[in-house]
This record gives sequence, C-alpha cells and structure tokens, in this order.
Amino acid sequence: MLYVIYAEDNKDSLEKRLSVRAAHLARLQILKDEDRLLTAGPMPIADSEEPGHAGFSGSVIIAEFSSLDNAQTWANDDPYVAAGIYQTVTVRPFKRVF
Repeated sequence: MLYVIYAEDNKDSLEKRLSVRAAHLARLQILKDEDRLLTAGPMPIADSEEPGHAGFSGSVIIAEFSSLDNAQTWANDDPYVAAGIYQTVTVRPFKRVF
C-alpha cells in the first residue's frame, strides 16, 4: 500500500538540512531502487524552484510500505528527524487514482 509522509520543518533549519541531505537522499534511493517510491521532494518556502536562503517548509514522500506501522517506523528513522529538522511528521495511507 502507498503512504504519504508529510513533514514540516523547524524554522531556520536549512543549514542542518543541507548537512544531512546526503544521508536522507540515500534512504530515498533505496526505496527508488526497490521500485517503492512514487515521489519525494521538499516544499520551498519561496515560490521558486530554488528558494535560496529562504529554505524549505517541509517535505513530502509517497512510497509503498507493507503497513502503516512500517511506514511510520521508516519515517521516524529519517536522518532529518534525528537532526531535529522536522518539527512534525505525519504518515497516512494514500490511494493513487491517477
């Protein structure tokens, strides 16, 4: 089943975000390599593809997991969580229509 992981960043977390980005992306690459990743990406604060110093307000990941518990565990183990970048992380089932 698909699950959406919606995370909101703490304010002024861009520097921390950039410092652990490689580890965050490595975990996403594993999901992609397993053909379980539908989409993933950050939400820029500025209305721009490259928000610069404005940074990001959070992230969205939609991926396949065997259960809500497994999706939640995966989300909780994200390097962005460990680094204190995310202030909240919400995991919900997702039904793809298109």
